[in-house]
Amino acid sequence: MNPLVYLPHWPFVFSLLSIIVVDLTLSGDNAVVIAAAAKALPPAMRKRALIAGAAGAVIALVTATFFATRLLHVRFIQLFGGLAILWIAVGLFREEPPLESAAGHMASFWKSMWFILVADVTMSTDNILAIAAIAQGNFSLVLFGLSLSIPLVILASSILANLMDRYPLLVYIGAALLGRVAGQMIMTEAFIVQTFAPSAAWRYGVEAIGLVGVLLVGYWLKSRQKH
Repeated sequence: MNPLVYLPHWPFVFSLLSIIVVDLTLSGDNAVVIAAAAKALPPAMRKRALIAGAAGAVIALVTATFFATRLLHVRFIQLFGGLAILWIAVGLFREEPPLESAAGHMASFWKSMWFILVADVTMSTDNILAIAAIAQGNFSLVLFGLSLSIPLVILASSILANLMDRYPLLVYIGAALLGRVAGQMIMTEAFIVQTFAPSAAWRYGVEAIGLVGVLLVGYWLKSRQKH
């Protein structure tokens, strides 16, 4: 006989393990975006921005989970998210002048935190829908899934931001990935899908344009800064 029959809570445990796997699988892109948003900050402020941005994202995501089935149909949410990610990707190539004043540091801190919040919320749609589907109305499982995904993303993004400081090639790889993700988000936006019904070829084409376009703009910015 199946030993799981004697475990009254085995469906709960199975759902718990499923949520962990989903979080580990879907958190990669989020980590790259948030690492890019936090990279411009001094190392001392970077961790604070990651934690503060993630805390705000938790509140927004918990609220959004109640409306998970409708989230993908909110017009322009993914369009604005994709445009924000394109801005973050291009920002990887901009060399900001050193911030001397405390006011300058705080302005950079709040700007980065805002991008972290927007990126985390807009890119976590797939996480929310997957977790909500697995949880099947169990709010404790939803909270567990969201509370697990945030520290995973913070840890991964903090490591990536530090690696980008040390290895410039990772900046280009990260920017290319963000360009592809932005193109994907824009082409799967509810308004775009309903109005234009783009084919798979169009979707892949826009993703490729996002990837190549970000790299070309980044190369132009780097060349301009050298001159």
